Amino acid sequence: MVSQFVSPDDVGLLKDVKYDFPKGIHAIGRLDNHSEGLLILTTNKRVTKLLFESKKPHKRTYLVQVRDIVTPEKLHQLRNGVTIRIRGGGYYTTPPCEISIVEKPANLYKRENEFKEGLPHTWLLITLTEGKFHQVRKMVDAVRHRCKRLIRVSIENLQLNDLQPGEIREIEEKEFFEKLNINHV
Repeated sequence: MVSQFVSPDDVGLLKDVKYDFPKGIHAIGRLDNHSEGLLILTTNKRVTKLLFESKKPHKRTYLVQVRDIVTPEKLHQLRNGVTIRIRGGGYYTTPPCEISIVEKPANLYKRENEFKEGLPHTWLLITLTEGKFHQVRKMVDAVRHRCKRLIRVSIENLQLNDLQPGEIREIEEKEFFEKLNINHV
């Protein structure tokens, strides 16, 4: 599904999730229909500005499965910034990021068309403080690896944990702002 409640396209939408959403709810930090993971929904219109348009950068962490084995040299390139193509046809060099090779989490849910585990692949944990259009996919592509699975596992200290696809967890506003490291006053 896409992280929208309405669309002119025939796609799965958030409104299809079996949940009584409050009026005025919207998604923050959208995921495309090829990505998975943590999605913030709120009725507070200021949160987007506080989180993504503030002077203080906020961390977003992704679990990424890529085709083939990532070498130390390519890991170094990704960590220090690679040049990607951005909207409008220009080029952009990504700032340094946190990245490490990790094991596939044991509790990771299976999905349709799962990448065959027997094929050479690498799981990466990538933390960024920005999010250009399809940035993570473009970054791994820049070092000749194809992104096979992309899961946002956290925004600041708000963690996906064991939340499964389509599940919703409500949290109190105070905890919400604390975990996102934003001042709501």
